[in-house]
Amino acid sequence: MKRLLLLLIAGLILTTSLLVSGQKYSPDWQSLRRVQTPEWLQKGKFGIYTHWGPYAVHAYGSNTTWYSFALYLDPEGEEREHFEKTFGKLTPEYGYKDLIPLFTAENFNADEWADLFQKAGARYAGPVAEHHDGFAMWDSALTEWDAADMGPRRDVVGELEKAIRERGMRFVTSFHHAFNWKYYELSYTADKRHDTEDPRFAGVDGLYPTPHEKGAPESEAFLKNWEAKIREVIDRYKPDYLWFDFGWKEPSFEEYKKSVIAYYYNQGHAWGTGVVVTHKDDHLPPGVAVLDLERGKLNELSQEVWITDTSVDRRSWCYIEEPDYKSVNTLVDNLVDRVSKNGNLLLNIGPKPDGTIPKEQKELLLGIGDWLKVNGEAIYGTLPWLIFGEGPTVEEGGAFSESRQRSQYTAEDLRFTTRGDVLYVIALDRPEKEVRVAALKSLEPSDIVEVEMLGAPGSLEWRLEKDGIFITLPEEFPRLEHAFVFKLTLK
Repeated sequence: MKRLLLLLIAGLILTTSLLVSGQKYSPDWQSLRRVQTPEWLQKGKFGIYTHWGPYAVHAYGSNTTWYSFALYLDPEGEEREHFEKTFGKLTPEYGYKDLIPLFTAENFNADEWADLFQKAGARYAGPVAEHHDGFAMWDSALTEWDAADMGPRRDVVGELEKAIRERGMRFVTSFHHAFNWKYYELSYTADKRHDTEDPRFAGVDGLYPTPHEKGAPESEAFLKNWEAKIREVIDRYKPDYLWFDFGWKEPSFEEYKKSVIAYYYNQGHAWGTGVVVTHKDDHLPPGVAVLDLERGKLNELSQEVWITDTSVDRRSWCYIEEPDYKSVNTLVDNLVDRVSKNGNLLLNIGPKPDGTIPKEQKELLLGIGDWLKVNGEAIYGTLPWLIFGEGPTVEEGGAFSESRQRSQYTAEDLRFTTRGDVLYVIALDRPEKEVRVAALKSLEPSDIVEVEMLGAPGSLEWRLEKDGIFITLPEEFPRLEHAFVFKLTLK
């Protein structure tokens, strides 16, 4: 039945009859460049998303979401060795799909997750809707390989959508399934010794794609299915934000990208709310969507809103038994630095296969939330200043640049944000006695109305010299950590 529905939907979604008169956007790049970044993203600054699916079961490797790719690729590799030692020998009938029954989600509670995201200070949140592995996390009419029919036997996307919206946050879904076509293709062999080639499990509505030669372009059926799944999530859950991973840069996706983005923007227009699409690198033309830098950042101020997606774990996107967690201090610094450059931070966590969020991850999120309770006015709803900041720490920009950070930020590394007549100066480490802001050396004393420190009572003493303004810290330093915000009210 689902295969029939797929064929019917796929035959309809790309027809011009869907582009009725009066719609705001048409499926061409010139039209789609007219989109405006919604105010809620510009003001929200901080969001949380979750890598959670069958790939959380094995909890092994330096990047567990790619475990199933490596499992089939290398017969002598550590992933194959781990799989066969832990779960059983890989055979033509037994493989990655057989981890799905172990993805139980018996402790998954969407309200508890949403409460945590809210306490962390997130303004938008949501799940990975489908990763490279091809397992859909919603109740789909297009495939039986979804969380409602297998594994959890629950509509994970639907439950989270309801819980997140009830707490006033915008709803995010991310899509990685464009790469599903290539994700398993290195597993194909002439003697068909893997389950990735079995028509019971592979095909347009299967977990694995239809078997094909390495490097073959995506089939029309695959592309229609790719778009149909996105449209299904748009129609059923009305997400505010669609995050896209790589895999759709290839020319075969060109018309399908235009079609689904136009459809989404038109739906957002009809809903009366601004919606967001993000992309990596040059996967979309400039102006069509918001640029995302995976595990990276810009090293300069941008006139356009952008976003970083990164994880609480330095190595893995999903649950792993031997994590390498960042500190709250690092995560807060990441947030402040991005916001000062007109960016946002989308932070990932990886729950266990039973739906439990590890204690360490909870503590990291709550630590960010504690900082934002005191200092959030310097983050939410702010605009960048003339420059993003100053200080001695040398930064590299671009995707994956966070791993190349040579040193920790110091108290002399400052970041700036603004709101009306207020300039926020944020020191990325604890100052000792005073803070010097060299960028304000051209001010006159009469330009400064008051200097305060968020979290501390009263005004602070300050003096203006030829090499900057010097702010004296309060005698009783407030019980604060991570980054320290000075509020300068200017004329």
